Amino acid sequence: MRAPVFSPTLAISLEKVCFIALKAREFDVKDAVSDPGSGSNASDDMMIDVLEDHPDDPTYSELRVFINGLTEDEQIDLVALAWLGRDDNSPEDWPELRSEAERAHNKRTASYLLGMPMLPDQLEQALSMLGHNCSEYDL
Repeated sequence: MRAPVFSPTLAISLEKVCFIALKAREFDVKDAVSDPGSGSNASDDMMIDVLEDHPDDPTYSELRVFINGLTEDEQIDLVALAWLGRDDNSPEDWPELRSEAERAHNKRTASYLLGMPMLPDQLEQALSMLGHNCSEYDL
């Protein structure tokens, strides 16, 4: 892996970013609810309901609580990383991306990030651009 030209000091640990990417990937693979009124036993249905996107999904809740529990600087870095990993950004864009994320910061960071359909890919792409990858961590 080529070393990045610019590697910022992040307020958020790489392990936290990887945890969020992993959990977001688990959430993203969920499918639409196929039988919303089902009163059947989950074991009789081969646990298919765990693969469906329910409003009270525990993975979504866990991610939302985790992101809301981050410090403001960690949340800003997380948003900037998501932006870095999309489109045609480069590590040299980091100062501008972080400044923009800081200006846009509000109390809806978790909802904003969890609404991004490619969040796990964008976070992993950003880490790769900075010379890191999630396989370094035992999550």
